[in-house]
Amino acid sequence: MKRLGTGLILLVVIVAGAAFLLPAVIPASAYRDRVETAASDALSREVSLAGDVRLTLLPRVEVRASDVAIANAEGFGAEPFAEMTEMRVGVRLIPLLSRRVEITEFVLVEPTIRLEQRGGANNWTFASDGTAAAPASSGTGFVRRPGALPIEASFGDVRIENAAIHYSDGTRTRSITGLDVAVQLPSLDERTMIDGTLSADGEAMSFNAELGSVRDFFEGRATPLALSLGGNLLDVRFDGEVPASEGIELAGGFSADIPSIRALAAFAGADLPPGDRLRRFSARGQIAGRPDRLSLTAQSIRLDDIAGSGNLTATLGGARPRLTGRLDLPALDVTPYLPEPAGQPAGGGGGVPPWSEAPIDLAGLGIVDANLDLAVGTLQFRDITVTDAALNVLIENARLTATLQRFTLYEGQGNVTVVANARSATPSYSLQASLSGLDALPFLEAAAGFERLAGTGTMGLNFTASGASQAAIMRSLDGSGNFNFADGAIVGINIAQTIRNVSGFLDSRQSGGTQGETDTSESDSERASVGETQTTDFTSLGGTFNIVDGRVTNQDLLMLSPLLRLEGTGWVDLAEQTLDYRLRPRAVATIEGQGGTTDLRGVVVPIRFQGGFNSVRYGVDTEAVAQALVRGALSNALGGDRSQSPEDVVRNSLMDAIGLGQPSRQEGGDEATEEEADPAEQLLRGLLNQSRSRSQTQDSEDGGDPNRG
Repeated sequence: MKRLGTGLILLVVIVAGAAFLLPAVIPASAYRDRVETAASDALSREVSLAGDVRLTLLPRVEVRASDVAIANAEGFGAEPFAEMTEMRVGVRLIPLLSRRVEITEFVLVEPTIRLEQRGGANNWTFASDGTAAAPASSGTGFVRRPGALPIEASFGDVRIENAAIHYSDGTRTRSITGLDVAVQLPSLDERTMIDGTLSADGEAMSFNAELGSVRDFFEGRATPLALSLGGNLLDVRFDGEVPASEGIELAGGFSADIPSIRALAAFAGADLPPGDRLRRFSARGQIAGRPDRLSLTAQSIRLDDIAGSGNLTATLGGARPRLTGRLDLPALDVTPYLPEPAGQPAGGGGGVPPWSEAPIDLAGLGIVDANLDLAVGTLQFRDITVTDAALNVLIENARLTATLQRFTLYEGQGNVTVVANARSATPSYSLQASLSGLDALPFLEAAAGFERLAGTGTMGLNFTASGASQAAIMRSLDGSGNFNFADGAIVGINIAQTIRNVSGFLDSRQSGGTQGETDTSESDSERASVGETQTTDFTSLGGTFNIVDGRVTNQDLLMLSPLLRLEGTGWVDLAEQTLDYRLRPRAVATIEGQGGTTDLRGVVVPIRFQGGFNSVRYGVDTEAVAQALVRGALSNALGGDRSQSPEDVVRNSLMDAIGLGQPSRQEGGDEATEEEADPAEQLLRGLLNQSRSRSQTQDSEDGGDPNRG
């Protein structure tokens, strides 16, 4: 027995001595070659240990190697796939006998990993022949299951020092440098902590992770988890757990703060157009799901000055992040996110500015895909206010479709669909809208600064356009529309009074009024029929229009009222900001209560609007007057009463033209002929009679001498 004990002691001494002496006696090259060969066979890539290699067996197994490199895949360049300055690994030997792993040290010093992707191949998927391979199918993926970790283990000094990871896909390169990671893992059943810092393309960030138990995590039990990632670009935090499941899922509280969306977009390689919008984003709520598909129930979401709540699902596995869900927003002002308006027109003083030639950048549409339903209490679009709006926003591959499914717009109801397509080099747009019950005056005032039309109406619009600037869009605008307003008024002019004034003026000419009286009457009539307090009431006002290359053409404007019938034709060139439009109002009843009782049925006062948007000229349509004068004078001269003097021929023809001729013209059932006459021609001819009347008065005062004066 004594000899047995002595032998065991001697054996232990010999083994211990060998463990200490063998690494010193055996040259490093003897096991360096074996390690390189074994590692190369396992990875199917050449592995080299170019620097010193040291092996220690007692009191723990320690391996130190410097200048370690793993070759790149064939076709991906001569630089190594991975390399490091030094690697140190230490494992206690005795605990291994009881199936307990105690790693005393695992340190990687200055490791560099180069990830490359070209087409469908990459250099980080290791094929059996050492070449690059396409990514393998996901298969069943990682599975958490009971008994996955049947061992005991602990980790001492686990660190990565000054690591670098570079990624390239042939078009862009992303780099993480200065990566330092420290791991605290006392045992598989205790809390694990990971802390680190890095610089991503020059942006400093820090991260932290706490896992309740490594064993619980791998074996599928509910495991507490806390994550954080912070820096100048963003601050994201999660505090919850990995629920009991086979896959990796998350459930818990979530918060995100992005101080500058623009800076984050630039970091991601998608620069946003300049402007003061898209400054800050924040969200608070509960999160659940997988790392590639997360659902957020947000108690609060804020983008710039827009705040609300809702439910969102973010899918992160595709070419772009995709957001789906619903948001409830008390107020949404989209004006800051619209293209900047053009500058003031030449000369200042307000008015309609010229269309801008500055490019409209829609690059932001390509950052994310989305399908969001929004319930908005108050929606602000420049000066237009929409309430109780149900809005769907669909963004797919840089194409935005925004549909106002329900809204209230100045007492009216309707729906609107707007499309902005940035998939091609030249963006395209379309708009479809249908409105009913619209209060015209406040709407037109907000939409176009137009304060001259009141009434309740319906509108239908269908537009398409393309172009990279406001000016280009207006030059390409095509489409059609219709409108109909009821029980309203044209503000600023009393057309019935204007017609009465013309009639009164002509009556005074016939009764021999003086020139001075004529001037006074004319001035008074202008003041009486035009002004902010003057209106022309109507029962209906409607028409249709077509748009071709930015020019709006209307041929069927019709306004009806108990006193008047107003027709209009003309065009408005939106691209050039010019217009030429004619209105032909006709009295259809005795104008009671409009400043007189004269029967003015059939009287027409044609008016022409012409010029630029900021220099519109309006007044009597003299072009039509000249044409009517020639036709009327010739007709009366050739077919009229030859006993009349030339002055009587002209005067009577013009009086007939505006419906104030001899009674015999209105008797005998000839109403159809009167209605068919061109109303613009009638009045313009009538108004030219003013000049003729003045001339006659002057001749009378001069004794009929044509040479006098």
